[in-house]
Amino acid sequence: MKILIVGGGGREHAIAESVSRSSKVEKIYCAPGNAGIEELAECIPITAMEFDKLSNFVKENQIDLTIVGMDDPLVGGIVDVFEQEGLRIFGPRKNAAILEGSKAFSKDLMKKYNIPTAGYENFTDPEAAITYLKDATYPIVLKADGLALGKGVLICNTFEEAQEGVASIMLEKQFGDAGNTLVVEEFMQGREVSVLSFVDGKTIKIMTSAQDHKRAKDGDQGLNTGGMGTFSPSPFYTPEVDAFCKEYIYQKTVDAMAMEGREFKGIIFFGLMLTETGPKVLEYNARFGDPETQVVLPRMKNDIVDVVEACIDGNLDKIDLEFEDNAAVCVVLASMGYPEVYEKGFEITGMEAFHEQEGYYLFHAGTKRTEKGIVTNGGRVLGVTAKGKDLKEARKNAYQATEWVQFANKYMRNDIGKAIDEAE
Repeated sequence: MKILIVGGGGREHAIAESVSRSSKVEKIYCAPGNAGIEELAECIPITAMEFDKLSNFVKENQIDLTIVGMDDPLVGGIVDVFEQEGLRIFGPRKNAAILEGSKAFSKDLMKKYNIPTAGYENFTDPEAAITYLKDATYPIVLKADGLALGKGVLICNTFEEAQEGVASIMLEKQFGDAGNTLVVEEFMQGREVSVLSFVDGKTIKIMTSAQDHKRAKDGDQGLNTGGMGTFSPSPFYTPEVDAFCKEYIYQKTVDAMAMEGREFKGIIFFGLMLTETGPKVLEYNARFGDPETQVVLPRMKNDIVDVVEACIDGNLDKIDLEFEDNAAVCVVLASMGYPEVYEKGFEITGMEAFHEQEGYYLFHAGTKRTEKGIVTNGGRVLGVTAKGKDLKEARKNAYQATEWVQFANKYMRNDIGKAIDEAE
């Protein structure tokens, strides 16, 4: 089989690594890819939103299957375009990708079908939002309705902070059109857990759990980012939590989308908060998480192509998902200053060490190949992933491996997976 992966970050590198292990695959393409992905795939200079160019490339090169990693093309309708051309593609159609594309839609869906989530209100008028916030209980959460690279969420401790938040999201358009509608949400306390799943429209199969670290600085301080590191599995995702979510969240979400005439095929990412009153949905994503994918897929025993094709064909009930009995930790190496202002173009050294070590992975996110070698080209540069027999060993291995690779302005959190110690 020939396979095209759409995207160019660490998530897509992890997908490409998983696809490369499939016995069915003879050739991998990636559009646009990055300097790390090109070790596994032929990278094509077409961006993820150039649907016609992508579909033409697929037809010209007789590609058998396209896997979409990113949210923007899914929400933009790439699956609909490909299906109209009779091309095989993995991901939700536009009317189902709204599950991630509109937080207001997903909150209304959960409310309608009694799926546990935080209390909320939606606003299109900034003045109405501010009036509501005057009598609100703090802290409170403000969310831009649309896609915002994982950064469109503000936690406000006072009314004054909330006022500023409404202004930045709805008036100053800090997140562009994503802020046309504002979701004001009750602040939930508890432990966050990420759970990815495969869905074929009716059947849902849950992958192993993970936990992300969104804040830029140690101790969960600083601004929200796309994710500074992850570990899998989460010791907080107990069999009791799993049983509750399977009954009240996972299947109910798939059924709700079908009832709304929005059959969902692809990946549903459940962002969960384990509160004192039980698990609740923080958010949905309609694709693989980043950097959760970097710790989940390396642990998956199944041939990913078999699972993806089962989702497309509606045969997921015949797949038994299996994961290794171990753990993985990913530490993101970022550019100093991320997620605000940072410099690019610094040469990266030491990457060859990962080729010699089993159970260690270097997933490229913001990198570029130049005449002088591979250089930094983004805020999140690399994801260093390591396995271990348990989370403590995986964490130790991952941090040891971060020392193998160097570049100027290298920055990372030093407490990824520290919550593991608290679970004991």
